Amino acid sequence: MGILKAIGDFLVGKDPEIFDEKGNVSHKLPKKKWEAWHNRTKTDPQYNWRNHTGISGAPKKKSN
Repeated sequence: MGILKAIGDFLVGKDPEIFDEKGNVSHKLPKKKWEAWHNRTKTDPQYNWRNHTGISGAPKKKSN
């Protein structure tokens, strides 16, 4: 049965394993890893998305 499942997964694709029973995205990472990621985004200014202003375009030319 394992070979048929492997062939079926190859032809049709596997079911995504990132969704919980309610259909919400739920990555199965240890709590310690999530806390480390969350702390990094809060404390390190390089990873804090609130500090980034995005890409600014070329300055507008003033016409008199």
